Amino acid sequence: MDEERIRQRRINAVKRIEKPWGYELWWAYTEKYVGKILFIKKGHSLSYQFHRVKDETFYLQKGTMILEIEDEGKPKEVIKILPGDSVRITPLTKHRMTAVEDCYVLEVSTPEVDDVVRLEDRYGRV
Repeated sequence: MDEERIRQRRINAVKRIEKPWGYELWWAYTEKYVGKILFIKKGHSLSYQFHRVKDETFYLQKGTMILEIEDEGKPKEVIKILPGDSVRITPLTKHRMTAVEDCYVLEVSTPEVDDVVRLEDRYGRV
């Protein structure tokens, strides 16, 4: 097998998904896990949401964000997240990320990418 055929078999295309708050780069998508890079523009927020099944962990690579997080049956916390911080979001945990400055977030999760229940969304998505 020549080098180019090996490369084509091993190198996956990265999928870019535009969002009203920035974009996602899906660099891994398998039946067992998903890997993404999220770019969140300064002043923008993701939905206040939860997942029924999806389990995710994120790592803030660059920027500063505010994380609203509410474990089931507990009061909502508002936490400042700094570069190098990592947070796990388990199923049914309500959460929202808001970028204080442009943010680059590495996210790994289980593969249930459509498992999003939006509770609030500044962009009118349901």
